[in-house]
Amino acid sequence: MLTTLLAIFGSLGLFLYGMKVMSEGLQKVSGEGLRALVTNMTRNRFAGIVSGTLMTTLVQSSSATTVMIVGFVNARLLTLKQSIGMLMGANLGTTTTFWMIAFVGFKFNLSAFALPCIGIGVAMIFFRRSRVRDSGESFIGFGILLLGLNFLKDSVPDVESNPEIFQFLADWSGMGMGSVFIFMFFGIFLTIMVQSSSVAGAITLTLAAKGWIGYEDAAAIVLGENIGTTVTANIAALAGGTESKRAARAHFLFNVFGVCWMLVIFYPFINLVAWLVPGDPNVPIHMLFHLALFHSLFNLINVGILVGFVDKLTFFATKMVRDKKGQAESLDGEHLQFEAANLPQTGEINLAEAEREVRNMAELTRAMFRGFNEVYENPDVDMGPRVKELKAMEERSDRLAFDITQYLIYCTSSRLSRERLNEVTVMLRVISEMEEICDCTLNLVKLAERKYRKKRVLPTGTQEAIRNFSGPVDQFMGFYIQCLTKKVTSADIETANQLENTIDASRKKLRKEAVRRMSDPANIKSEMLYIDILNNIESIGDHSLNILKLLSQID
Repeated sequence: MLTTLLAIFGSLGLFLYGMKVMSEGLQKVSGEGLRALVTNMTRNRFAGIVSGTLMTTLVQSSSATTVMIVGFVNARLLTLKQSIGMLMGANLGTTTTFWMIAFVGFKFNLSAFALPCIGIGVAMIFFRRSRVRDSGESFIGFGILLLGLNFLKDSVPDVESNPEIFQFLADWSGMGMGSVFIFMFFGIFLTIMVQSSSVAGAITLTLAAKGWIGYEDAAAIVLGENIGTTVTANIAALAGGTESKRAARAHFLFNVFGVCWMLVIFYPFINLVAWLVPGDPNVPIHMLFHLALFHSLFNLINVGILVGFVDKLTFFATKMVRDKKGQAESLDGEHLQFEAANLPQTGEINLAEAEREVRNMAELTRAMFRGFNEVYENPDVDMGPRVKELKAMEERSDRLAFDITQYLIYCTSSRLSRERLNEVTVMLRVISEMEEICDCTLNLVKLAERKYRKKRVLPTGTQEAIRNFSGPVDQFMGFYIQCLTKKVTSADIETANQLENTIDASRKKLRKEAVRRMSDPANIKSEMLYIDILNNIESIGDHSLNILKLLSQID
């Protein structure tokens, strides 16, 4: 008995590992496509349902899809309302696993499919093109998944062979709705334990095919799996913000509502499915198709019922997770979380959140620079509170840079594609340049503060000169913020070089004028401070050019 249980656990491990490898490979191949799918197909709830279905069909894991969607909401790439449509689609997409197992899982020798997939995949990973290698990884994962399913099929004994192993399942049967509730809670527990509705579904279908559970009991387990799969999203949301928690709650509400109405009409519904599908549902080979249709029809009808109530789901999810008192959106990025080893790894998709934080830091650099100009141009106003605020912004930029760096390094642990690894490298260097810009801006604030504290007097016109000198720098910063969301072209680099040349020429001209005024010893200290201001502003232009050059390296 112990040997049988260990074999079952090993088979499940192989199945789950194969799914993980396949999912990661597919994400590498289509990571950008998945993100484009999200951004382009969430304009309305129906498009969101389609995109959620396609994503789950592609990665073959509704748990991974829901974690991605929660991450997108946390990264503000999706609104709560848009995410609900995708979560509905994820429920539809996971039904493909049932059909795959029903059609091939117990009719064919899966090794005959698995081994060629692994062989082709291994050959492909030796190709030079990264996309071919990543596709090869997907083939290997799919082959391992089939092997795991094949071993699971062989490891679970028939009822006649070892009636004592799963006898407790037989003891729970035959109690009407009592059995339905027992097996439903068993499905919830099973899905929470394996953290994958696809794996839980494979276990359910295997038990059904081997005769351990009947049609009604298996259908009840499937209902439990629909609730259990929401736990993954809620765990993922614990590390996120308010909106991501609301998305997870909406997913929970959607699935629980579906199970509630299904329990009311459970027996008429399974009889309807039995009428629609040929064959006796209590015969294991036919039962698989009955369960696949039950799963698909249930989720399809549930989506059809609730697609018109997305606003209500949004309302209730918002009520369940209220905004904290005094909560305000900030640019500090302290909400970035990456210690979630128990969740599905979705590194290709996680980069979306990192990119959003990089844009936040870019906005912070420009806000700080404009704050310096505000302080410098108001010598007759008490700017102490504003100076204190700008110093706090610089400290926030340090924390943000550290958090983004940690998060990007975490993303690399998910075995990214070569293109995405290059993107991570570029973003790490971009963050370093932005941190330097914040340091330069802090120096400027301190210089302005010292100028007024020590009453350094500069000639009339230098105020206007600094304003004119700062204009192209502010324009440069706006330019690299814009380029963070698009492909940098050679024309963009040419524009960046022109801005840099303008900034350099202005600094040289202003510096010459300052050196000339230093012939009067009384002006030396004031002019030295003025030159320091010019040098720091010019350094910001240099770092801005570096950012544009780095961004041009992203394919």
